[in-house]
Amino acid sequence: MSNQSNIWYFEDIDLYNILCPHKVPNMHEKHSFHKFKKDAFIYFEDEQSDHIYLIAEGRVKIGSYTEDGREVTKAILSAGEIFGELALIGQEKRTDFAQAMDDNTTICPMNIDDMKELMAHNKALNLKIYKLLGLRIKKLERKVESLVFKDSRTRIVEFLRDWAMEKGKKVGFETMMKNYLTHKDIASLTGTSRQTVTTILNELKDKNIINFDRRRILVRDMDKLV
Repeated sequence: MSNQSNIWYFEDIDLYNILCPHKVPNMHEKHSFHKFKKDAFIYFEDEQSDHIYLIAEGRVKIGSYTEDGREVTKAILSAGEIFGELALIGQEKRTDFAQAMDDNTTICPMNIDDMKELMAHNKALNLKIYKLLGLRIKKLERKVESLVFKDSRTRIVEFLRDWAMEKGKKVGFETMMKNYLTHKDIASLTGTSRQTVTTILNELKDKNIINFDRRRILVRDMDKLV
């Protein structure tokens, strides 16, 4: 298990407040927010990659389909995060889809040419973009390794650890995460079943390692989350 110092955090990158055109001088006038209803697609596989997208409100699922038509969930992103970033490194066609998970999901699209113009004059921004790409690649590699070599319980526990380290806030000796994922979401992200997720979470709760409700998950002791 990688320790905390080996993970790049999105919060440290903070690209949303830097990139949102509504926060960039001389850009806000020509940009508008796009609103999507629950389950509406923001883009599909094989569409042209000419924008990156910033989430102002709601959640977005990034996924793809296998040859036999099964859906694979790659990520579930929330307000403040960005997606579609592979367009910055030459991706011409989307290899996945992006789908709104909540009503009133609000997205701010940014044209790749505008993005490259910002990057051309800002070395610090370039570094932040590379960190974001590095984070996404590392997480994908870890997910593939987990699906191939680890059992369901291990995948769920490691997902909780990564979630806590990436999104959690320290509250004394405990770590608290805002709970924006259902058991079905966690099952999709870990390649398990909703029933298995529920069983493992309840087991951890009974052992007083975690506590959770619809709004938050509290990890009482990270060292015991194994």
